[in-house]
Amino acid sequence: MLKKITDFLAGTKMTIVSGVFLVLSLLCTYVFELKLPVDPAWASVLISGIPLAYLAFWRIFNLPGIRKINSCLLITIAMVAAILIDDLFAAGEVAFIMAIGAILEEKTTERAKKGLKKLVSLTPTQGRRIRDGKEEMIPADEIDAGDILRILPGESIPVDGEIVSGTTSVDQAVITGESLPVDKEVGDSVFCGTTNRFGVVDIRATKVGQDSTLQKLIRLTQEAEAKKAPMERIADRWASWLVPVALMLAVLAFVFTRDIVRAVTILVVFCPCALVLATPTAIMAAIGQATKHGVIIKSGEALENMGKVDTIAFDKTGTLTFGRLEVSDVISFDETLDADTLLRQVASAESLSEHPLGKAIVAHAQQKNLELVPVEDFRMEAGKGICAKVSGRQMHVGSEKYLRGQGMDIPQNVMEKLDELRSQGKASVVATVNGKCAGVVAMSDVLRPDAKQMVEELHKTGTNAVLLTGDNQRTADYFAKQVGIANVRADLLPEEKVSNLVALQNEGKTLCMIGDGVNDAPALKTASVGVAMGGLGSDIAVEAADIVLMSDNIEKLPYLKRLSNGTVKTIKFSITLSLAINFFAIIASLNGWLNPTTGALVHNCGSCFVVLIAALLYDRKFD
Repeated sequence: MLKKITDFLAGTKMTIVSGVFLVLSLLCTYVFELKLPVDPAWASVLISGIPLAYLAFWRIFNLPGIRKINSCLLITIAMVAAILIDDLFAAGEVAFIMAIGAILEEKTTERAKKGLKKLVSLTPTQGRRIRDGKEEMIPADEIDAGDILRILPGESIPVDGEIVSGTTSVDQAVITGESLPVDKEVGDSVFCGTTNRFGVVDIRATKVGQDSTLQKLIRLTQEAEAKKAPMERIADRWASWLVPVALMLAVLAFVFTRDIVRAVTILVVFCPCALVLATPTAIMAAIGQATKHGVIIKSGEALENMGKVDTIAFDKTGTLTFGRLEVSDVISFDETLDADTLLRQVASAESLSEHPLGKAIVAHAQQKNLELVPVEDFRMEAGKGICAKVSGRQMHVGSEKYLRGQGMDIPQNVMEKLDELRSQGKASVVATVNGKCAGVVAMSDVLRPDAKQMVEELHKTGTNAVLLTGDNQRTADYFAKQVGIANVRADLLPEEKVSNLVALQNEGKTLCMIGDGVNDAPALKTASVGVAMGGLGSDIAVEAADIVLMSDNIEKLPYLKRLSNGTVKTIKFSITLSLAINFFAIIASLNGWLNPTTGALVHNCGSCFVVLIAALLYDRKFD
C-alpha cells in the first residue's frame, strides 16, 4: 500500500503539482511577504519528500553494505534538518529537484520488452508425424528425437532434423540471416522455425524441445537481456562518501560556530541535485536530437555506452546490403543469342516458378521491358531447377548439379565463369537450350551505396569494423572487401555470432552490434550496444536493440558515434560544474553568507546551469 502511494506521489503529474506549490511558497513568503496560515511548501515536502524518504529507508533495509548509503539518504537528512529549523522552502526545493531528476532518468531508461514475446511466437506449435505409414498432427512438444515428420510447402519446420526423403528450398533467414533460400536434399540438416518453401520433404527429428536451434536463440536472448544491468546513478556511486562528508562538515560547522542554521545550510547546498540532473538531462537532449535525425535511442545507458564503443560488428544481409536479389550478370555462351535474348528466354521459362531466383530474373526482364513469351510443359524440381518449352525449344534452368542430373554437359569455360561469380558472392543459374549450354544468369544482393563511406568515417573516429554473418565465406569476403572491412567471420549461426562477440569483448573491445534479422537478436543483446535497422529490419531485432536506425539510414552511424561522444563530454563537464558550485556554496555557508533558503536558491541555480548546458546538445551539429 505504501509503495503504491509513493509511486503515485513520484509520478509526473504530482511532481508538477509539487513544483506549483513550491513557486507559490516562494512568491508568498519572499516576494509578496504574505503571512499564510500554512506555508504552501508543506505540499512540496509531502508530495516530493515522502517518496524520497521511503526510497532512502528502503535502501537502508534492503541493500547490502555501502550501497545502503545513497543520495536519497543525504537529501532526506537535509530536508528533515530544514524542516526542524522551520525553513520549509529549502526542504521542499531539494525534494522537488530530486523528483525531477528521478523522472528524467526514468524516461531515458524506459525500454520496450515485446521482442522476446515475438521471438517465442515463432516457435511452431505442431508437426505432422509419420508413424506406421499414417500421418497425424501432434503438438510440437510431443515430438521425440528420431520421429519422422512430413513438411509441406509453406509450413514451418517444428524441430531440428535431417532430410530423409525429398528435395526443397528452405528459408532459414530467421536462424542464419541468409538472403537466399537454401536448397536442401537427403542428408541435409534443417532448423526449427525455418520455412519450407517448395517441395514436400520428410525429416528425422534430431533436436527437439529446448534443444532446438530456435529455442537456443530464445535462451540466448533471455540470458543476454538478464546481463544488462540498469544504469546506476552517478550520484549514488558518489554517495558513499558524499553522505559522511556532508554530515561531518555540518557537525563541525555547528561545533565551531554554534550556529545550527549554518549546519543545515551545508546539508542543503551539499545535496547532489545538479549531479543527479547532469546525466538524464544531457541524455534527454541527445535522444531528442537523434530522433530528429531518424535515430531512436531507447535508453541513456545505450547512449553512454555508444560513446565508449571502439569496435562495431556488422551483419551483412539487410545491413551492409539491401537484403534483396537483383540480376547482376547475363552471360551468353551461344553466338546466336545476345544477352537480352537469353534473358528473355530464361525469364519466360522462370515465369511460372515460385523460387526467389526465378522471380528476380523475371523482375529484371520486366524492368528492361522485355516481352515474355508463353511456355509449355513447365516442370519444377524443388531446390534444383526447372524445365519448359519456350518458343518450341526445350530449356533447362538451374544449378550445374541439376543439369548434370538431366544428362547435360557443362563446359570447362562455363565452370570457370561460375567459380568467378561465386568468388564475387553471387548466386548463378545455368541455362541450356535443346541440351546445349546457352548461358549463365547471376544474381547478387545489392550493396548499400553509402556503406563504404560510412565505414571510412567510422575509421576516422577511431572505430574498427568487423563483419559477422551467416553467409558463406566467399560471399562475406567479397562484400567486406567492397566496403573496406578486413576482419571477416562467416558461416556463423546465432550462437556463434554471440561467442565471437564475447571473444572480442574478452580482448578488451567495447562492442556495438548492428543487424536486422531475428537471428541477430542475441548478438544485439550481448554487445554493449545493439543497433537495429528499423525500416526493413524484423520487429524482433528492433525490440532487442538499444538503438534503432529508422528508414535504414546506415550512414547515420558516424553521426551517432559523434553524438554519443559529445554527450559523454557534456555529462562530464556538467558534473565538474555542479561539484564546483557545491564547493563554493559550502565555503559561503561556512562563512555565514548563505542561509538554507538562499543556499537552496544557489543550489537551484546550479541545477539550472546543468539543464541549460544539456539543452544546448539538442541543436549542436554532429553531422
